[in-house]
Amino acid sequence: MAVLGIGALSFGVLGTGRGQAQTMTLTSPDIKEGATIANEQVFNGLGCSGANISPELNWSGTPSGTKSLAVTIYDPDAPTGSGWWHWVVFNIPPRTTSLPKDAGDVKKKLMPKGVIQSRTDFGSGGYNGPCPPAGDKPHHYQVTVFAVDIDKLPGARNDAASAALVSSDLHLHTLAKATLTGLYGR
Repeated sequence: MAVLGIGALSFGVLGTGRGQAQTMTLTSPDIKEGATIANEQVFNGLGCSGANISPELNWSGTPSGTKSLAVTIYDPDAPTGSGWWHWVVFNIPPRTTSLPKDAGDVKKKLMPKGVIQSRTDFGSGGYNGPCPPAGDKPHHYQVTVFAVDIDKLPGARNDAASAALVSSDLHLHTLAKATLTGLYGR
């Protein structure tokens, strides 16, 4: 079994109202920056035989003014013309600093109350791991946590919200973000 790990990668942004730099960091014991994603996180279906378990995620440095958080996993290398969304989570309470392993299984109810896991490009809510076409070069899976300036996304109201709608809301309301990128090919 390959070990999936993502190290900390920080992004600085302007602080809210003060003009001071604020930095968020995102880490995972399951995914390391630039490393191969383990079979534990790989999708189970479409020719892939992973365990489809979402990684544990931990973050810090959430800026003041954060009213909610969001987490996404996106594959910009998917041969679709628009990438592929593997996990879309929003309306996470602002004091949250982590998500446990397998929180992406909506049946297990491991998310804080009020959190929404909306539709991925697989057509369902919750976590759906990497499964690029066989023979492709390894794809880049971008795991991002967003600090958001509103408590609920205005357009994305429930678990039927598309990843594009959530992304649009996040584009307009992100105070800061941190990203880790894992790799997977077959």
